[in-house]
This record gives sequence, structure tokens and C-alpha cells, in this order.
Amino acid sequence: MPTDRFINERKSAWQRLEELLRLLDEMSLRRLHREEVRELGRIYRRTSSDLAIARAESRDPRLVNYLNSLVIRAHGRIYRTEAMEGGKRLRRFFMRDFPRTFRRTWRYTATAFAFCLAFGVAGFYGTWHDADFSEVVGIDYAMRDTISSGTHWWESLNKANQIGGAAIMTNNIQVMFNAFATGAMLGVGTLLVMAFNGLNIGAVLALTYRAGFGGDLVTFMVGHGVIELSCIFIAGGAGLLVGTAILAPGDLSRFDALRLRGRDAAHLIVGCIPLLVVAGIIEGFISPAPISPAFKYATAAITGVALYTYLLLGGREPEAGS
Repeated sequence: MPTDRFINERKSAWQRLEELLRLLDEMSLRRLHREEVRELGRIYRRTSSDLAIARAESRDPRLVNYLNSLVIRAHGRIYRTEAMEGGKRLRRFFMRDFPRTFRRTWRYTATAFAFCLAFGVAGFYGTWHDADFSEVVGIDYAMRDTISSGTHWWESLNKANQIGGAAIMTNNIQVMFNAFATGAMLGVGTLLVMAFNGLNIGAVLALTYRAGFGGDLVTFMVGHGVIELSCIFIAGGAGLLVGTAILAPGDLSRFDALRLRGRDAAHLIVGCIPLLVVAGIIEGFISPAPISPAFKYATAAITGVALYTYLLLGGREPEAGS
């Protein structure tokens, strides 16, 4: 195709792309009209194709340079804007959406907590009065022998903090997803996960107190436990959201209830993942460290206050006139 004919047929589109790019210099992509956004994408792709044709067939370096510059400008504006918008959405999620969802669904989280606590007390009471009760909740003889011998098994994390911390994060996230995913079993699966974890924690604590070092285990657990257990309870609440959407959708159809509550449940799970990373770091590096128990309790207090200040106050709209 002759160069002059090629330019005449395409130049109106190139000029329109320049106009849209000038608009983007003055406003964000989100403020363009929907049709303008579609037009921008369409003309950008067409101009990229024109650049390929010009490079292959044209002998005019000015045309190639002009189209190359235009395509580079368009690519930079489109994808830089998308990256910025993605960053804004991520910040908005953690600064507003996640804590708001937690407050809106706190009753489900409280139910998961109460269920885990009740079985934790049962596990502790049963094992305190009869060590064989721990076998019922899945603690094998090897673990019982380790505890009865007075071994502080968690101190082995000091030998490989990085590996131990990574393994802990993975395990915690797996427990969280189990609590959430089993909610699809009408919520019964989630309650079973909460019950098992409660029984297990209660039984292990009882065995260590019977062996005379329960306080040491509590000191180990307290630093990371506030965040870790909170996330597990929140995940349990997310599972109950899904379960109740199926079992008791209310005035909504089951599909609509699952869509709405499922979105809230997903927000809760995604919001907990970075919190569990923090808990894993504390559990891998601070909890097993041979440092003052006061420091570990202070870590628990600081992380607890920070976490619940964020969950209870984050994303609130400022009062009128403030």
C-alpha cells in the first residue's frame, strides 16, 4: 500500500488517539465516558497494528517514529492507569471493605469463637481429669509422651526460624481455608473444624499443666495467638456465612444469598491472609525465642489492640461537621 494512501486512510484514527491521550493527561481513565474508554482501547490496538504495517512496508522513518511514539504513549497511559487503579482498589479493600465486612458479619465470627471456646473448655476439663481423654481428640501417644517428659517441643523452631515461620504460615492458612471451605456443608463442617481445634488446644494445654509447664506453653502461644486465633474465628464466621446462605437464605433465593454472603465471606478470607503472615512471623521468630515473657505478653497486647482497633474502627465514615 502506498505510504500516502496509508496515511490518509489511518490519520483520522491516529488524531483521535492523540485527542484521547490529551484527555487522559487532564483526568483519570475512570473519568472518561464508557464509550471513550472502549474507543481508546480499540484505536490503540488498531494503531499498534498500523505500526507493524509501517515497519514492514513503509520506507518513511518519520511515520514509523510517529506511530511508535504514539503507541508507547498510549500503552504507558493505559497500563499505568490500570496499575494505579489496582493499587487504589487494594488500599480501599484493606482500609475500608475488609473491616466493614468484619463488623457487618461479627455475629458469625462470634458464633465460631463461642463454639471453639466451648469445646476448648471441654477438652481442657476432660484431659485435666483423665489424660486418656486426649486420645479421644486425636493426640497420639508420641505427643503425650513428649509432653509428659517435660519437653518444650516448640523451642526447636529456634533452630530454623525461617523454615519454621514459613511452615507455620502455610499451616495456619490451610486451617483457615478448611474452616471456610467446609462451610459449604451447611455450616456443619465449619463447626466441626472449630470443635476439633478447640478440643485439641484445650487438651494440649491440660497435658502441659499436668506435666508442670503449662505456663511456658501459654507464654509461647500468647505472642502470636491473638492474631492467629482471631483469623481462624473470622474464617469460621466466613464458613458459617456460606452455610447459612444455603440453609437459611431468608427472603432471598439461595443463589442470591450465596452471591451476597459469599462475597462477604471472600472478603473475610482475603483480609485474613496478610494477618496470618504476620502471625507466622511472630510465631517463628518471637514466640519460641529465649526472651523475657513480658516481651511476649506485650507483643500480644500490642497486636491485639492494633488488630481490633483496625477491625472496629477502620473504614468508618467521618461524622458530619468533623
